[in-house]
Amino acid sequence: MFWKKKAKQESASGDGSPEGAPADVDTNSVAKAKDEVDGASTPERPADAIDADNVADAEAVSDGGSDEAEAASDDGIRLVESTGTLTVDDVEHAAVSNSWIFPVSDDEVIVVDPAFDGDALVKAVGGREVVLVLCTSGVRDHIAGALAVAEADEAPIALHKKELRLWRREHGAEQVPDLELEDGGTLEVGDVTIEVLATPGSSPGAVSFYVPERGVVFTGDTLVKGRPGPVGDGYRDFTGQLASIGETLLALPADTRVLPAHGEETTIAAEAANFDDWVTPED
Repeated sequence: MFWKKKAKQESASGDGSPEGAPADVDTNSVAKAKDEVDGASTPERPADAIDADNVADAEAVSDGGSDEAEAASDDGIRLVESTGTLTVDDVEHAAVSNSWIFPVSDDEVIVVDPAFDGDALVKAVGGREVVLVLCTSGVRDHIAGALAVAEADEAPIALHKKELRLWRREHGAEQVPDLELEDGGTLEVGDVTIEVLATPGSSPGAVSFYVPERGVVFTGDTLVKGRPGPVGDGYRDFTGQLASIGETLLALPADTRVLPAHGEETTIAAEAANFDDWVTPED
């Protein structure tokens, strides 16, 4: 069933879950990625690591710009790019980020990683109803537009509890996500099952969203085309990020489409071919 966002309060069952949260979020199944890749040499990522292909001078890009980057794919999934600024290790950068509009029925959609321009996302959704907002991370370029996207249809916002510190930095403590994601849990939205994969490394509570029947995984910053995604903002665990890729994402079917938070889409097979180079880079 679909659900609506309601004010947070103790449920009648007394289990502490917010009223209005879907009963089919699996809060008991926990799958944590290992801290390192067994037997592999995992170099530390540079302290200033940030995806150069998705960063320009902060002065050159105005915050909140948006561009519908491409037409919807055959299955209706739509990419909307937006530009804005990120502060990483006290340095301001301009960034280009992906948001994804994922249809679950003819007139209902999920929005994944609402980036800088929430109003542009609402426009791209059109007359359809947003039934859920999913965030792979609490970093600004994954959540800045979340409230604007959720507001129109009172859609619940879902985020991992380890990302709440980053969320509060952007939105304050008054507006909090409606659903706290659990590692290894599932979300049932209509006839669509979404698996919550623990993929920490780029941030402590980073997750990916795998939709088996659609053959897609939304990887956020964990995996982008050709390399691990950007890390920074006071948190670095490149070894953990490689473990998340090697042990969790690359275990998915080879033809799974990878829909990242930055850059072009790719596939699990294409990135599996690159993995050894990331673990043991050439001197």
